[in-house]
Amino acid sequence: MGFSDYRTALVTGASSGIGAATVRRLSAEGLEVHAVARDATRLAALSAETGCEVCAADVNDLGALTELAGAVEFDVLVNNAGQSRRGNILDTSTGDVDVLVDVNLRAVLHLTRLIVPGMARRDRGHIVNISSIAGHYAFGENATTFNSSVVYHATKAGIHSLSQQLRVDLYGTSVRVTEVSPGRVATSIFQNPATSDDRDAHFVGEFETLQPEDIVEAIAFAVGSPMRMNVAMLEVVPTLQVVGELRFANRSGTTRSQR
Repeated sequence: MGFSDYRTALVTGASSGIGAATVRRLSAEGLEVHAVARDATRLAALSAETGCEVCAADVNDLGALTELAGAVEFDVLVNNAGQSRRGNILDTSTGDVDVLVDVNLRAVLHLTRLIVPGMARRDRGHIVNISSIAGHYAFGENATTFNSSVVYHATKAGIHSLSQQLRVDLYGTSVRVTEVSPGRVATSIFQNPATSDDRDAHFVGEFETLQPEDIVEAIAFAVGSPMRMNVAMLEVVPTLQVVGELRFANRSGTTRSQR
């Protein structure tokens, strides 16, 4: 199994949600896990629980990431850190664009360029990129309840493209690349004051929602698969969630939906 071929892992966005659950699972599989997040208090508690190594830093702190990547030869990289905002291109702010591009895409690109060349040289490694169904589908009026924005969609589409291109760039090596693309997951991203409101609590409380552990099961399946097998992409959504709709606007400006 793949876990036995790996010794070290780096997980971003590790202080809560999918990231913390991933740290727990990889630690239980016997890997030395390095957890990166901004919340030092939560990281300390996670370290006490799992024995993971912690790095309290923002993923946009290129100096900290460069130092970490130079100190450890990572076999598994889980690019999980991400933020969301609500709104469309008609009301997106400069700050929203900068934050989402920096956290969701720029940081992933930097970590990838810092860590993956070493994997290729050692002919061993696995990159797991957490994207979103927002990177594959366009949402209509449901975008507000999904808690996403046009910039979020664009950055997650970038992660999808990156994951595909990495497979090409790593051709001929044993380094594997997996994109895990979740639907709605009950994580702390919905407690972000810039994105959440009563609609989020209503959505999570009354509708079927994935749990972080569900996404970790997908990650574990991919990383734990035999080395001959690369799980390139997993789309994981609640059973009762369906993506896709067709809408028409008539000449009066009103809309109709066909599902």
